[in-house]
Amino acid sequence: MVWRHARRYPGRIAAASMALAVTSTATVAIPYSFKRVIDRGFSGHGGEAAVAGAFHYMLMIVAVLAVGTAVRFYFVSWLGERVVADIRTEVQRHLMTLTPRFYEENRPSEIASRLTADTAQIENVVGSTVSIALRNSFTGVGGLVYLFAISPKLAGMLVAAIPLIIAPIALMGRRVRSYSRTSQDRIADIGSIVTETLGAMKIVQAFGQEQRESARFGAAVEATMAAAKRRILLRAVMTAIAIGLMFGSITLVLWEGAIDVAAGRLSGGAIAAFVLTGGIVAGAFGALTEVYGDLLRGAGAAGRLGELLAEQPEIAAPANPVALPVPAQGRIAFEQVEFRYPTRPDVAALSDFSLTIAPGETLAVVGPSGAGKSTLFQLIQRFYDPAAGRVTIDGVDLRAADPAAIRARIAMVPQETVIFGTSARDNLRYGRWDADDGAIWAAAEAANAADFLRALPDGLDTFLGEGGARLSGGQRQRIAIARVALKNAPILVLDEATSALDSEVEAAIQDTLDTVMEGKTVIAIAHRLSTIARMDRIVVLDGGRIAEEGTHAELLARHGLYARFWDRQ
Repeated sequence: MVWRHARRYPGRIAAASMALAVTSTATVAIPYSFKRVIDRGFSGHGGEAAVAGAFHYMLMIVAVLAVGTAVRFYFVSWLGERVVADIRTEVQRHLMTLTPRFYEENRPSEIASRLTADTAQIENVVGSTVSIALRNSFTGVGGLVYLFAISPKLAGMLVAAIPLIIAPIALMGRRVRSYSRTSQDRIADIGSIVTETLGAMKIVQAFGQEQRESARFGAAVEATMAAAKRRILLRAVMTAIAIGLMFGSITLVLWEGAIDVAAGRLSGGAIAAFVLTGGIVAGAFGALTEVYGDLLRGAGAAGRLGELLAEQPEIAAPANPVALPVPAQGRIAFEQVEFRYPTRPDVAALSDFSLTIAPGETLAVVGPSGAGKSTLFQLIQRFYDPAAGRVTIDGVDLRAADPAAIRARIAMVPQETVIFGTSARDNLRYGRWDADDGAIWAAAEAANAADFLRALPDGLDTFLGEGGARLSGGQRQRIAIARVALKNAPILVLDEATSALDSEVEAAIQDTLDTVMEGKTVIAIAHRLSTIARMDRIVVLDGGRIAEEGTHAELLARHGLYARFWDRQ
């Protein structure tokens, strides 16, 4: 996944690779410059000129190394930032296509952690760790080549020890990767708890649960620490083994080299260059053992993000979607629908359910909790598909249509009003993003929201706070009503649209809703039966089936379930 995004920028990769090759070559050239200093400058031949020439050569290498390192850092860091930005965008865009079922089975806060903590880990790997790994790999290989040039016998002895160093790293690396994945999961748990607790701070404080929540957070932190300790301990042992074997091998090889110098088979400059190059090679491979764990953590993070991208939306547009009729009529039909929520397969939300709603009809749906009222809304908007039967709008089976086209014809006021952490203008025009201020104010007037919006410090540009924290419950609900008034869709879905309003404001909003509902097909769920008495038809659900239907007066006259609801209120 990471490489797929990185290869979109071949120019940057080429520049970073070229700079990497130059810096690695310059690093390996430093021991050669020392060899020149010792063998030529200190040999007594050439005098000060030879010494000066040798050091000029060394300074030139240092300058090349400095410039190359700066170029490499810029392009590698740019790639890291760009790749992570692209991954975040791709994952978020894919998340927008997934159905509600996915979010019922996966915590949004844990998903958010993957988009933040995991992508930060990938950014560190791409923008730093990979560069370090490649630089040390190039330097190590280049150093080995130069070691063979100095003394094939000593270099051969050094290479023979490499399998002894690599074997424990490879064996222990699998466990490091497993521990890294566990550590990332525990970090995600911390993010979930923080998000949940801060979002419900009023409830936490109202029930005096501050200490318990702190203890729960502390337990999550300790679980993260325990996972990290296992990973750190294993990496420490792996590093100790690798460095011990590496420098032990170099020591033995240098011992043999010292014997060759004493016997006159190697010059002083050659053994000095061999020692320095051996140190560079050892440092390079030692650094690889340290960054290997970071690479594994990055692989684990990429795997977690890859799992999100691998999720396929259960609800998607067919290859050749059927277009909804134009102009829209607003006719809705449920034909022998059977439906069970995937998370509750043992309970039928709707059973052999049939209902037709005529264009322009206003329909109220009432019933006890769990009767299937909200399920109708979920199916109309095609958040789910029925297990049997079909749901149609204007005669088109929703499974044959594009979900975006379906939802474009529906405006909804939910029971729990959603206010985004942005300006009042952006919250209002969520119903129609291209609306100008004139249309926005007209919708606000229709929803009886204009007065309090004008009173805000910056009017429509006022930041409303996270979840609309700067507004009352009634103000938030009026913004939701203004939002659907602005959208002006042919089908209007109301889920307790006046639940957060007091009686006086509710009466005013009810008149507003009557205006907004005019000429539209309306389906309304209401527990306050007084708000639906004027509806064209009322359907009473019980156990996923229609228990009664008729007008308010007809249902009262039957003295059935609706009449009992009415009497209780």
